[in-house]
Amino acid sequence: MLRQNRGMLPETWTILKLLKWTGTYFKSHQIEQPRAAAEILLAHTLGVGRVDLYIQYDRQLEPEELELFKRFIQKRIQREPVAYIVGKKEFWSMDLKVTPDVLIPRPESETLVEAALTIVPPEPTSVPFNVLDLGTGSGAIVLAIASERIGHSFYAVDRSEKALAVAQDNARTYELNKTITFLQGNWLDPVRDRGHYFDVIVSNPPYIPSDEFEMLAPEVVQHEPRGALEGGADGLEAIRLIIKKAANCLVPGGWLLFEIGHDQWARVKKLIAESGAYSDWSVIKDYSGYDRVVRAKARDNKR
Repeated sequence: MLRQNRGMLPETWTILKLLKWTGTYFKSHQIEQPRAAAEILLAHTLGVGRVDLYIQYDRQLEPEELELFKRFIQKRIQREPVAYIVGKKEFWSMDLKVTPDVLIPRPESETLVEAALTIVPPEPTSVPFNVLDLGTGSGAIVLAIASERIGHSFYAVDRSEKALAVAQDNARTYELNKTITFLQGNWLDPVRDRGHYFDVIVSNPPYIPSDEFEMLAPEVVQHEPRGALEGGADGLEAIRLIIKKAANCLVPGGWLLFEIGHDQWARVKKLIAESGAYSDWSVIKDYSGYDRVVRAKARDNKR
């Protein structure tokens, strides 16, 4: 890999030459989006934007830059996700810090953000909305909503102390740390004493069935936190709990919004109906046309 011929002058590597070579190398190792991965890793190595790579296409790398880039290539070949290598992932036009302690934000989760934004008013009324994010991870979802709905109150729960530290770092980066209250605990446990307090509860819970987890991409299986993805035998363990307990934390007429797997809507719809706690429910498709976000409205007459 990027070898130099013995007895000859070191080969020079320009940005464009490296991008071409790395893209081909990644493709030969079945790395998804090989060119994009090469661009992101090289831009990170050089501390420039991706567009700058093409402005400076004939720039030659210094030996220490080349050595660092080679280490990044090796990490990617070992199926470490690009986001973990560079330590960040773009979501809702924000560059969020990510570590192996948090799930890498997916573009599909922007469907959940959009759904929440249709409910939370742009301007607070006399009483601001209280919005809760369950299993916040990197904080991607709550940060995206909070960035668009200034003046409301936001809460984010995660059982992982390390995940919360990442989310809090991201909140500070975007000056939203005074807007969001971070709480450690399992799902609704940290807020159950508040009663019917929240206008909107959002969540991207784990929903991959246990026997399907090992079939996911190596990047996911080997590197991402299993607890943020695996949802028990049928994939609905966390969803079942959230449906059952969220209604006791929502104001009458408040909304529960959460992500599901593409083939889970029929079973989730049945769980919502059987709970008797919701008066209205539907599913929203993502931009790929898959069932993605469930909306359920808490009954006005609490049981």
